[in-house]
Amino acid sequence: MAGRDWVPGAMITVTKVYVTSDLSIARVYLSIFGKDAKETIRQVEMKGKEIRKKLGIRVKDQLRQVPSLRFFIDDSLDYIENIENLLKQ
Repeated sequence: MAGRDWVPGAMITVTKVYVTSDLSIARVYLSIFGKDAKETIRQVEMKGKEIRKKLGIRVKDQLRQVPSLRFFIDDSLDYIENIENLLKQ
């Protein structure tokens, strides 16, 4: 199953990734369009082990260990839009 089939009807973009210095945890920020963000994050978290496995296959020769993935909603675009609306007033 391809990644695009995990959450049908949603467009998910990775906007930021912060990795701890020991490479044990990666905080992945996602921008979500087309569906409820909280429900989509829940569905992505359910696929977290599969995503980590696919990541491990892609970076197997580059990293000693694949970090655990934690997913978060990136609401920075909403924040920027809100600031712009406040400045227009």
